[in-house]
Amino acid sequence: MQKIFFSLLLATFVSAGVYDGVAVVVKGSAITLLDIKKEMQASKLDEKAATDILIRQKLEEIETKERGISVSSSEVYDDIKKMASRNNMTLGQFYDAVRESNGLTSSELKEKIKQKLLSQKLYSAIAMSSMEQPSEDEIEEYYKLHKDSFKHPSSFDVIIYEANSKARLQEKIDNPMFSATDIVSSEKKLPYDKISPELAMLLQKTPLNHFTPAVPNGKGGFMSFYIKRVNSAKEGAIDSVKNQIINAIMGDKREQILSDYFARLRDSADINIIRMPK
Repeated sequence: MQKIFFSLLLATFVSAGVYDGVAVVVKGSAITLLDIKKEMQASKLDEKAATDILIRQKLEEIETKERGISVSSSEVYDDIKKMASRNNMTLGQFYDAVRESNGLTSSELKEKIKQKLLSQKLYSAIAMSSMEQPSEDEIEEYYKLHKDSFKHPSSFDVIIYEANSKARLQEKIDNPMFSATDIVSSEKKLPYDKISPELAMLLQKTPLNHFTPAVPNGKGGFMSFYIKRVNSAKEGAIDSVKNQIINAIMGDKREQILSDYFARLRDSADINIIRMPK
């Protein structure tokens, strides 16, 4: 009798240890209270919305494993090389830029790229077989409804400040009247269609008469763009933005297919909600 009681007591403690801090179990894979709190802070969402995101992520991870989808280190390396090339940087400079802007080490960046590529492969496996290219009527209708999405500045008038030291350049950003011989400047007009998407996004989100954050200049130093003028928004003719429209339509279709797929998967999956953050 004592042996039986001891065994039951031990099982209770083991079970409590396993579930200590666990909020949700998705097909045997745990989501912790800490996971939910971190997601709430990162996404600025309430506990239910944050938990829904984490459950979807778990279902994607499990589905990826069950389908035998994998990503090699060479695929990760090639993707990073492409991003560096788009920004006119060497790999070393790109790693430095990511670390400066996002605080990610090269290992953390590689892991994020791996997860991105795994997701892309999974999404393709689920969605592509169910998707058809949009018709001309669909393209025209989408363009009419989303014209503002295909507008962008024609160019940016900027002053580019460069320095070997980021701290030195930051002095200029913090105090526009500051002047130093080791900070060089040049005025340029940057056509929207001639710069990288990453730079275009940086310039677009920087207010007029303000500096962008200091970013690597691809030569071992740093640079900041002072926005003097944003030249008139340009609305692309439908033919000039047709590929963008197709990509947008396909993206919408893909997300709808994926949302439906994972909603059905969630309904049928073994999901046990144990507790939620207080």
